[in-house]
Amino acid sequence: MGGDGAYNRGMARARSNSAFERLTDRLSRLPGIGRRSAERIAFYLLKASAQEAESLAEAVLAFKRDQKVCGVCGHVTESDPCPICADTERDAGQVLVVEQPSDVASLEQAGVYRGVSQVLMGRLAPLAGVGPGELNIDRRVARVGGGKVREVILGTNPTLEGDGTALYLAEQLEAKGVKLTRLARGIPTGSLLAGASKAVLSDAIQSRQAMEDG
Repeated sequence: MGGDGAYNRGMARARSNSAFERLTDRLSRLPGIGRRSAERIAFYLLKASAQEAESLAEAVLAFKRDQKVCGVCGHVTESDPCPICADTERDAGQVLVVEQPSDVASLEQAGVYRGVSQVLMGRLAPLAGVGPGELNIDRRVARVGGGKVREVILGTNPTLEGDGTALYLAEQLEAKGVKLTRLARGIPTGSLLAGASKAVLSDAIQSRQAMEDG
């Protein structure tokens, strides 16, 4: 009986120390990836060629080595400040707040916005434990002080959590004396900025609404 228990404990330790378990554990720590998703990714990599696995590892290392977070807007960049914040021809008095770097990329590709951006790196999700501290909202709000910013466009995605984030930001910014607007509902509720066409993004920018208009 004692021998069986020792054997089982030994097997459990072996499994926990295996390359598969170590990789699965690491993957499951990433945002939005649970245990089952981590196992699926691990099995995919197991069946992939050594070259593909090495390319993935090299891309991760290169990303960690070369990419930075812009100290001004929070965008992912290879230089700090990022090219948008460093561009003196951009309208620094107009700040568009978005959830993800992909939202900035979509707007840049569309070419419909010439102000600057502020990336939250997510949205408020109390049930998932994502609060203002996880998004550095206090730091983003502080950027608006000093009189340089005249308008803040709340460009969070038109979802329940995105709208909640916009309302929270509006409450924090009310005392800053800036104009608050939000993107028009040319972007359908439940959709994402990154998936919107150039025409839809242009309409949303041009038809943005003041927060007090509801």
